[in-house]
Amino acid sequence: MRQVLVPGGGNHPAGTTRHWSWPPLGAAGDIMGEATAGVSMQCASAARVGLTAVAVLTMLTASGCREDDMSLPDPAASPSGQVSGSASPAPSAERSGPRTLVDAPRAGGLDKLTGDQALTDAPVDPGEMRDGMTLVIGNYGDPGGQGAPVLFEGVDHVPEDTSKRREHLFRGMIEYIQWDPELGQPQAQPVEPGPLGGSVECLLASLSEEGNVICGWADEGTAAVALFEDSTLAGAGKLFVEMRGDLER
Repeated sequence: MRQVLVPGGGNHPAGTTRHWSWPPLGAAGDIMGEATAGVSMQCASAARVGLTAVAVLTMLTASGCREDDMSLPDPAASPSGQVSGSASPAPSAERSGPRTLVDAPRAGGLDKLTGDQALTDAPVDPGEMRDGMTLVIGNYGDPGGQGAPVLFEGVDHVPEDTSKRREHLFRGMIEYIQWDPELGQPQAQPVEPGPLGGSVECLLASLSEEGNVICGWADEGTAAVALFEDSTLAGAGKLFVEMRGDLER
C-alpha cells in the first residue's frame, strides 16, 4: 500500500479518511466559546488541509499510474530481435572420443564372407600404419555366391588429413582393377553421407553407365573405400552408406 505525506499530520495510507478531533458536547462554557469562536477557522483550515491532501493524492496517483504503465511491458509483445520458439533445431548427439572401425560380421545387409571367399590379405596398400591404427578388410556379399562380393578396406586413427588417405586408397583401388589410364581419369562424385557425416564420394571406372564403382569416405579419423562390381553410381553409393553404418563406431 503506497504511503503519502499529508501536511499537518503523519503518514497515512492512500485512500483512507483522516478523522479530526472535536471537544465533546457539554464541556465548560469557555471551552465552548473558544470552540465556537474557532470553529470557522478550524473548518477553513481543515478544508484547506483536506484539499491539499486530495491534490497530493491526485498527483501521486496519476504519477504512479503513469510509472506503472511505463514499467510494465505488454505480455503479448515479443522482445525486439527475438523469434519465438527455438532459433535452430536441437543439435544431434555428438560422438564422444575418436571414431573407430569394427570388423562387422554383417554390413549393409551383406554377410562378411568366410572360408574360400574370405579376403586374407589387403588388396590395396593402406598407407602408413602407426601404433594405435586399425586396418579392416573384408569381402561382403551373399554366402550363396550370388553376385560379386563387395571388397572393403578402411583404416582408423589416421594421423593426417583423412581426405588425403582416402585419395591414396582410391588410387590403389583403381590400380587393383587394372584401369587403363589412357581411357581417362575417373571423376569422383559426391554422395549424401548420411547420419555419420563427413565426406562420401563414388567414381565410375567404366565407359558405360554400369561397371566397377569405387566409393570412399573420409571423416574425423577414419578413411575407407569399397569396390562394387557391375554396379551404378547411385546403387553403389546407397549401399556404401548403409555398410558404413555397420562398420564405423
